[in-house]
Amino acid sequence: MVFKKIKTYGSLVMFSHTIFSLPFAFISMLIAANGMPDFSVFFWIAVAFLGARTGANAINRLIDKKIDAKNPRTSNRHMPKGIVKNYEVIIITVVSFLLLSIAAYMLNSLCFILLPVAIVLFLLYSFTKRFTWACHIVLGVISGGAPVGAWIAVTGRFAWIPFILGAANALWVSGFDIIYGSQDIDFDRKEELYSIPSVFGVKTALLISKLFHITTLVILLFIYFIANMSWLYLIGLGVVAWLLYKEHSMVSPTNLSNVNIASYSINQLVSIAFLIFSTADIFLLR
Repeated sequence: MVFKKIKTYGSLVMFSHTIFSLPFAFISMLIAANGMPDFSVFFWIAVAFLGARTGANAINRLIDKKIDAKNPRTSNRHMPKGIVKNYEVIIITVVSFLLLSIAAYMLNSLCFILLPVAIVLFLLYSFTKRFTWACHIVLGVISGGAPVGAWIAVTGRFAWIPFILGAANALWVSGFDIIYGSQDIDFDRKEELYSIPSVFGVKTALLISKLFHITTLVILLFIYFIANMSWLYLIGLGVVAWLLYKEHSMVSPTNLSNVNIASYSINQLVSIAFLIFSTADIFLLR
């Protein structure tokens, strides 16, 4: 019974989607520490990441409960179906943000000082689709905070490399979230919700997504030079480029049948490829 409930909560907060920010945070941590940091630092980074990711997604599900119930695509989710109650989500959110707060305190003073900024952004994102088409970009910026946070957790200070990694992370996530949002264009327009597809149309939205992903690749190539990466990283970047090409070849303004595969399944592979090749580069060729 307990394990079933944990599985339900994991599905509620889309725990599998953690992979979309984890690689950038992990690589940022490794570059900052020039390898693995002390175990205590690694442990508290992991706790912070878990707390942030879980709390942000839990509160998003609660805030979007009524919208999810109206949308045929999301009406079978846990909260609209009553599988998970409001108070359960509130408890999950509070516990998650408490874990994040403890981890930030244990890491260093700068992490703790920046904690309110992170939590405000988590809460803000859930409301953005109600007033701005930039909701995808806000989601990307939040995801892009992961490598910045990981760097600060290791070094206790700001630097250019994590912000550049964060920009790549932000544009990548924003890009595939735009593709994902294209399937809801009719619902969003009917309910007067904002997204890049609903405001600018699917054709323009897919073009913006493509430009975001091209820029992501350019930024990641820049990382090769400033972070002293080697040929193994470049091979990984080539794999990522090929996967992103496949992603965009699967969708078009007249064919959105492969949106879920293009936006999530392909990008899970992107994430794994970037993590494996970048990690191997750092540990094997330095």
